Amino acid sequence: MKSLSTVLCALAVFMLVTGLAAPGDAAAGAIKGTVTLKGTAPELKKLAVTIDQYVCGKEKNPEELVLSPQGGIRSAVVWLDKPPAGASAPALAPTVTMDQKGCGFLARVVVVPAGGKIDFLNSDRLLHNLHSTPSANPPFNRTQPKGRTITIPFEKPEIIRVTCDLHSWMRGWVVVAEHPYYALTDGAGEFELKGLPAGRYTLKVWQERLGTVSKEVVVGDQDPTPVTLEMPAR
Repeated sequence: MKSLSTVLCALAVFMLVTGLAAPGDAAAGAIKGTVTLKGTAPELKKLAVTIDQYVCGKEKNPEELVLSPQGGIRSAVVWLDKPPAGASAPALAPTVTMDQKGCGFLARVVVVPAGGKIDFLNSDRLLHNLHSTPSANPPFNRTQPKGRTITIPFEKPEIIRVTCDLHSWMRGWVVVAEHPYYALTDGAGEFELKGLPAGRYTLKVWQERLGTVSKEVVVGDQDPTPVTLEMPAR
């Protein structure tokens, strides 16, 4: 009689030869793509600084729409409208950091899972103020001296704008994710969603100036599945 190890080894070879996958490998697909601007890029004016110029400077570059030389959109958020049942994407970090440096939010857009929290920092040598009025989560309005960290939890999915009452040009965005299938585009406008079984999905992308766009994507034989999401200029 053959030993158990011999049988298991033969089974593994058979699966490799025939292309069969173990149950846990069924969700090994991915979507990899780019978010790009469709149309002419709007002309964005520099923002005048009227207070605390010794730290903030005299003007700020607009950051509501930042493009790569190829038209890729930075800091857009891409997600699946409905996640696949039973699939396991890499978990989002439960705690995210958003700093205030040079009188701006760094990073300008962050993604945190529902039930997660954000550590708001203040690296500037002056006073800031965290102010937001979400719809699904509790509002907050907190004075933040230099060097103090303020931790705020976010329980329910939504997109939240954060401002500073003392510096009117400052904008930050918190995207509270409903499930793990969310991604933030990099400087080239690129993103990747992993852990997807084959099937048809609706991708959504949000950008603070351009709003939300949807696109149908089929994950099949190609891995990763390539996609380009175009957002009309406004």
